[in-house]
Order: sequence, then structure tokens, then C-alpha cells
Amino acid sequence: MKTIGFIGGLSWESTADYYRYVNEYVKEELGGLHSAKCLLHSFDFQEIVQLQKLGHWEEATARMVDAAKKLEGAGADLIVICTNTMHLMADEIEKQTSIPLIHIADAVAVAIKKANMSRIGLLGTAFTMEKTFYKDRLATHGIECLIPGEEDRKVAHDIIFSELCRGEILEESKISYQQIIQQLKKDGAQGVILGCTEIPLLIKQTDSPLPVFDSTRLHAEAAVRFAMETALV
Repeated sequence: MKTIGFIGGLSWESTADYYRYVNEYVKEELGGLHSAKCLLHSFDFQEIVQLQKLGHWEEATARMVDAAKKLEGAGADLIVICTNTMHLMADEIEKQTSIPLIHIADAVAVAIKKANMSRIGLLGTAFTMEKTFYKDRLATHGIECLIPGEEDRKVAHDIIFSELCRGEILEESKISYQQIIQQLKKDGAQGVILGCTEIPLLIKQTDSPLPVFDSTRLHAEAAVRFAMETALV
């Protein structure tokens, strides 16, 4: 079994889900007392959020690349960035390391294509929704990405940072997300990507009028599939 290198702490709540999911998948596949081989570099999320707010993306990139190099040096066989937004740096990490990076948008795209969908709504931080890195990656898979209007993007972003990243799950915020998803449905979306690893803390399939694609679960599963290529039962 290959060793998974997690870049986490972005936030720690969703990183904890990654750890749980990969171990559940390994146990399901191998049984017994098997668990995932993994390493974790965990950031102080406040420091990263400050760089995001100030638009200091070069410094954020340098820190992400440094984390990936440390994981590689410690023996990781693959890199998993435990967040959607910081895949903005995925290309640079791939350039400066020699181990594979499992891209979250690729993992999501596989599930979308299996569902025979090609027009998908995207929910996430403002950075994920408004920058092109995520939409462009999906486009390489033939998937068109729809994002909410400006006010709905602000609502979605604020709930993530002011509540979900703090572990707060509020019923009124769930209703706000459901309204945003309903509008994406009206705009022609066939499904919706929960494109922030905190959103699944709030929205489950039973809460959505559209099929949901949980980026955290799908990413963790893709990482396990890659890690298990050489696994021995």
C-alpha cells in the first residue's frame, strides 16, 4: 500500500473527515485491522486565510509547495490537498515535486461522468467559484460549470468561513444553501458539486433538490484507489 501525504489543516474539521474516509475505504477493501498508510502536514489555518484575504497567493503557493516537498521527503508516495480552494496551487506543486498529486476536480469529474451529467453547479469559497482553476479542470473532462450569482456567492462564502470552518452547523444556513441550489437547478444545473470540503458538514443528499457530488468523499476515495494499486491483502 502506498503512503498518502495529506496537506491539511485547511480547515482541520474537513481534514479529520479525510482521515476517517480513507481509513474506512481501506478497511472496506482489505478487511481485518488494515488502515491507511499516511502522513499529514497540518497548517495553522488562520495564517493561510490571512494570505487569501490579502491576495498574497505567491506566498500561499510557496507554503503549499514547501508542505508537499516535506511530505515527499518524509516518504509520501502521493499528495492529497485536503481542500478545494488550495488546488489553485496544484500545478505548481506538481512541477516542484516528483510524486503524483491526486486532483480533487478530477475525482469529482469521474463521478459526474459516471452519472451521465455534463452541466454542473459549483458551490465553494468565493475563490473556488470565481477563479478559473476549478472550472478549467472540469472543462478538460467535458463538463460545463455553473456558479451562483454574486449575492449567493457571498452568502455561500461567508457561511463557510464564519460558521462551517468553526464547526458551527446552523439550520438557517442550510436553508440558505438549499435556496442557492434550487436557483442553480433553475439555471439548468443537473447536479451540484459541494466544492468546499466543509460544505458536506452542512448539506447532505437528503437536503438537496439536485444530486450532490461530495468532493471530500470522492477525493478521499480516489486517493485510496491510487494507494491500493500495489496493496497486498
